[in-house]
Amino acid sequence: MDGIAVPQRLGRPRKRPRRLAGDKAYSVKRIRDWLRAHGIQAVIPRKENESLRHDQRTVFDKDTYRRRAVVEQCVGWMKECRRIGTRFDKLAVNFHGMLQLAIIRRYLKLLFSDRT
Repeated sequence: MDGIAVPQRLGRPRKRPRRLAGDKAYSVKRIRDWLRAHGIQAVIPRKENESLRHDQRTVFDKDTYRRRAVVEQCVGWMKECRRIGTRFDKLAVNFHGMLQLAIIRRYLKLLFSDRT
């Protein structure tokens, strides 16, 4: 979380996001407390067997959680590219280049597909 820089229209980038979405595996008191201490809203659904003992005032934002699917789909698509999913490249600069090539390939495929 310390390496994040969220661009702003004016001024320097924010270091912390406003909200953080995670799946039910992240529904832990320690994580929720850390997010609250740093002023980040947790968008994490509660587990079925979990009571509201952690925080009685938490309201789950379903619309924000649904937008998380875009990120999940992008990661899933990148893992379809075998070289990226298995991290063949040892150097970060080479891996970053392969990510860029994969994104360019994906963009061109969407741009010139017959379905559009």
